[in-house]
Amino acid sequence: MDYSRKYDIVVAGGGIAGCAAALAAARRGHRVALIERQTLIGGLATSGLIFVYLPLCDGYGHQITFGLAEELLNRSLKYSPYDLPKEWGGNGGRESSRGNRYECYFSPAGFILSLDELLAEAGVDLWLETTVCQVNADGEGRVRSIEVENISGHGVISAECFVDATGSAHLVRRAGGPISTDENRLSVWFIQNSPDENKNYNIHDTLHIKTLHESEAWQPAEGALQGKSVTAFTRRCWSHIRDYYDQSYATGKDKFHHFPVQLPSMSEFRKIASADGKEKLAENDFGRFRESSIGMVGDWRRPGPVWETPFGALVPEKTGGVFTAGRCIGATGLAWEIFRVIPACAMTGEAAGTAAALCVESRTDTRDLKAAVVQQELRKKNIPLHLDEISGAGHSEERPMSITEGISAEDAGL
Repeated sequence: MDYSRKYDIVVAGGGIAGCAAALAAARRGHRVALIERQTLIGGLATSGLIFVYLPLCDGYGHQITFGLAEELLNRSLKYSPYDLPKEWGGNGGRESSRGNRYECYFSPAGFILSLDELLAEAGVDLWLETTVCQVNADGEGRVRSIEVENISGHGVISAECFVDATGSAHLVRRAGGPISTDENRLSVWFIQNSPDENKNYNIHDTLHIKTLHESEAWQPAEGALQGKSVTAFTRRCWSHIRDYYDQSYATGKDKFHHFPVQLPSMSEFRKIASADGKEKLAENDFGRFRESSIGMVGDWRRPGPVWETPFGALVPEKTGGVFTAGRCIGATGLAWEIFRVIPACAMTGEAAGTAAALCVESRTDTRDLKAAVVQQELRKKNIPLHLDEISGAGHSEERPMSITEGISAEDAGL
């Protein structure tokens, strides 16, 4: 090996979930490394140009997601030309198109700068352009180290505890843990110049974020976990963008006023792999009391349902030494749709980072840590964990909603 490092906690994946996990662990005084295979942090929110920080409320005026999820929402605005709605403490200028919800737009580039500032303040050791290529577990299935590649060569990074925030359950998969997969719909976001495009996604003057998507599910034959499928999916997105501009030019628009400015720098699969956890979230779980809940999220598509989040969804069923966070927690179907977005990623990231720190402090394996211990630490931050702690929140639905039911074309691409 060319080099080796040892930390208390290693977080794999520098998206919103990974940043939240690293912050939560580092703020408890631990030596934390955050490993990211790109040069940018923030994941789909920034590299994917999906610049909507979806709501922390239930749509009826009740905040239901707190902690780092709220802190990151506010920090996303620091270098961005947007604001919160007046109902949620903003001045009402340049707010999102759904002004009554606790959400905002942000500058993807600005959010990267804010996230990096927070990580630096917390003392997180950030590793960019570093790919996890091997996961080493002991005879009891507990992850002990990861092997990485970057410009320095091949290295081994060990830790007392890991957080898998890769979005693809990379650590759990490489350690042999069971996972679940799902279909994806093509949805691509990109920045363009256009004098008369949809003002809802306006950045400044003629600069806009544009979305293109297909209503039907599209999944490469090999699945989102195959390298060539990533290529096929990405090239299909590019093809849609070319078709969009060819049709635009055919109707009289010219390339001097209507042209692409920046494409996403990562594949925009939303659901890649979910690690099978000790507990798994399902579509009928909204409004359900979960004794081990470590936080709540609402339905980002319409007012009403709220999901409590069982701690077991962050604990891989058969893999020790690692918690999951963000898009790869134990969830299926509609619940996966709800938990794959920014607020849920930040909330589960904070819980996973806190849990990892507790494991280090108590010398406990992830599979043995009690949910009540994590809940106690989260409550010290004044984070409500159950619906009955927020009066009037969580209007329920008679049946679960489909993935695209009752939402706008723009929101369908989120």
